[in-house]
Amino acid sequence: MRPFLASCLGAACTAALALPFAPDAAAGPAAAPPPAPARTADLPGSTQSLPVAAPGAPLATQQDTTGAPGTLGLPARTVQPFSLLGVVWDDADTALHGRVQVRTRATGTGHWTDWQDVQVHNDDTPDLAAAERRNSAVRGSTAPLWVGNSDAVQLRITPETRRRAPVTLPGGLRLELVDPGTPPGDRGVHADPPAPLAAAATEASAANADLAPLGATEIPALDRAASPTDAAEAGGAAAGPSHRGPRPRIVTRAGWGADEKLREKSFIYTKTVRAAFVHHSGSGNNYSCAQAPSLIRAMYRFHVRSNHWRDIGYNFLIDKCGTVYEGRAGGVAKPVMGAHTLGFNNDSTGIAVLGTFTDTEPPKPALNAISRLTAWKLGLSGLDPRGTVALLSGGSNRYAKGIKVKMHAVSGHRDGFLTDCPGTHLYNKLPATRLVAARLQGR
Repeated sequence: MRPFLASCLGAACTAALALPFAPDAAAGPAAAPPPAPARTADLPGSTQSLPVAAPGAPLATQQDTTGAPGTLGLPARTVQPFSLLGVVWDDADTALHGRVQVRTRATGTGHWTDWQDVQVHNDDTPDLAAAERRNSAVRGSTAPLWVGNSDAVQLRITPETRRRAPVTLPGGLRLELVDPGTPPGDRGVHADPPAPLAAAATEASAANADLAPLGATEIPALDRAASPTDAAEAGGAAAGPSHRGPRPRIVTRAGWGADEKLREKSFIYTKTVRAAFVHHSGSGNNYSCAQAPSLIRAMYRFHVRSNHWRDIGYNFLIDKCGTVYEGRAGGVAKPVMGAHTLGFNNDSTGIAVLGTFTDTEPPKPALNAISRLTAWKLGLSGLDPRGTVALLSGGSNRYAKGIKVKMHAVSGHRDGFLTDCPGTHLYNKLPATRLVAARLQGR
């Protein structure tokens, strides 16, 4: 993994170091906020990285006038434009025991949002023995939160009151502000790609060369059963074509505007795909379908530059309108090793529905897309979406390393890890998506 390039330099970083403070009133930011920090130079997109506290600083060190535990964070400050944020820290195996909340100011309107919660436990992560954990500084993090185009931010972290002793922060705590950037020419997902392609973009596109032309922004849907080419790309299938699902339309990395210079160059594969794990991204539901490519670009940058992963963690992403997007590079039909379900990334594929479904019902188009995608992807390996498989745990907070676990072929993240993901409302819909996927396979 390339060394992380800190984007907050000199006086800007010094100004960002914050002590416990009393949050500003919701009516507006503090007067004369400090200057915006510098940004990284690589484009498209950029990351502002703001230090929050010194390593090991106690989370609760003061009390306000009501006797409630104090907070730590960053006072309201003007920054360069960004659209997604998250908090990271040095040790991926250390948890942040507290409530993380942010307020942001919309660019151009001056309107400040109310306090929003950031999902503290980001349970989507590379396996403990995965290649991207070796010789790299994989970070712990919250889930990323999509806030839309913003130019100011305020952060507060409140300790867990159930703990009697002061909670200690993980070392290297930072607030990451991500600008997804705009692909050259603002091409969108339907326009023709530029020519010639850069080497890294050529490699990512070539991984799908048997399914779509080089540089294509989408892989077309097949109304008939998935072609023999798809099955060959997956390493062959145990079942005949009658039990392969139709291929859904998939927007490629070129289609959503991936900056291929960010990721690691090589691709890593597992032997096959024996299960699909469904996630919600935890990034909130305040995005439009037109913004989904920007959200994915921002999430990709957060996973690589902020979390220090080799690429975006998910193999596929689905937006609220049911559009399917290629995630981690290496070929949509191939068994690409992802970073999504700790302990069970091997021989599985990770599908993230963009949004948070703890208290919100998932959109029907997204549910339909889960069925279409799992019918096709699992069908390439001859798998019945209604069935179960035995997976060997690589170690998680639910199953110790080496334990063989019986899983649904279409599982939720919480089936392999103690987490709320993919949110109760989405998790409860998975049995129905399995049935639909099976019907799409002709079962």
